Amino acid sequence: MGKRIQQRRAGKGGIQFRARTRGKIAPVRYPKIATEARDTGVVRAILDERGRSAPLAQLEYGKSQFTYIPAATGLSVGREIQLGASAEVSSGNILPLSSIPEGTRVCNIELRPGDGGKLVRSSGGSAVLFSKAGGSAILRLPSGKNIMIDQRCRAMIGEIAGGGRLEKPFLRAGARHHAKRAAGRAYPRMRGIAMAVVYHPFGGGRHQHPGKSTSTSRNAPPGRKVGLIAPRKTGRGRLPRASAEVRGR
Repeated sequence: MGKRIQQRRAGKGGIQFRARTRGKIAPVRYPKIATEARDTGVVRAILDERGRSAPLAQLEYGKSQFTYIPAATGLSVGREIQLGASAEVSSGNILPLSSIPEGTRVCNIELRPGDGGKLVRSSGGSAVLFSKAGGSAILRLPSGKNIMIDQRCRAMIGEIAGGGRLEKPFLRAGARHHAKRAAGRAYPRMRGIAMAVVYHPFGGGRHQHPGKSTSTSRNAPPGRKVGLIAPRKTGRGRLPRASAEVRGR
């Protein structure tokens, strides 16, 4: 009898696949103030949270109220951060998208007004405010995808600190193990074609190839939904006609 593949087990959300709460500091979100209001906060500390790639900034605002936000590049202890629609457009300040000029790099973007920031929160990440029209704003994410969200959503000017994190290699498998464990991710990951037939649809046989099509329907059952799910195209692709003619000469 076949067994549930690891992807299906992780999707259920068992305790072994959840991110560990030990070492977590606090939820990360913007201060709960009105978008039109103008306020000022002060960075009291720069902290390192377990399982998070970017440093956190402890922000004090109002009457001794504290919140935690991803630190933007250039933030330091004692730095003042402006919040609101009338804040200056400078690194670290938090403004609604309606008050940010087009072409500005932003990070920690709200997906819905008042949700505290959901997009572009990893180290070195930033999005570009592409255009604004009709109460909506179009942003280009680090992946290259364009999304449209409400202009009332807030964002932080600049990019998240820690951009050179990926340039430093792990060097040891143990170091990568601890980093993955803190984030609740499985490591090491075995290839499907290297597994036994009961653990993966591509497993089994004395060969290192799937043995069947790697393209899968989006409506496939959970145990078979592996490989290329509903791909737009497969194969190596074809050369453009002009390039093919030049190559034929």
